[in-house]
Amino acid sequence: MSESMPERNNEGFLEDAFDWTEGVAAVIAAEDEVELTEKHWEIIQFLRSFYKEHEMSPPSNRLFVKAVKEALGEDKGNSIYLMQLFPGTPAKTACRIAGLPRPTNCL
Repeated sequence: MSESMPERNNEGFLEDAFDWTEGVAAVIAAEDEVELTEKHWEIIQFLRSFYKEHEMSPPSNRLFVKAVKEALGEDKGNSIYLMQLFPGTPAKTACRIAGLPRPTNCL
């Protein structure tokens, strides 16, 4: 049962955050060779809430880590934990999987 993928930009970010589903997240995660676990879903749900509240993705890795720390505590709000879950640039990878726009300050 494959789900049709919503429109995405050249970096793989959804054109419309409201087209996102958990199935879409799984496909994008697989492209990044990320196997989604409960820990990933916790961060993804956090990002979706953050986006709903602020109408933007966390603008940088540093602010992503800080926002996670404030919401979920120090054990999860640290760059090592987030890099293990979302390799490369955690904010960028996590936002792409969560169906959010590209963080403004992420390379």
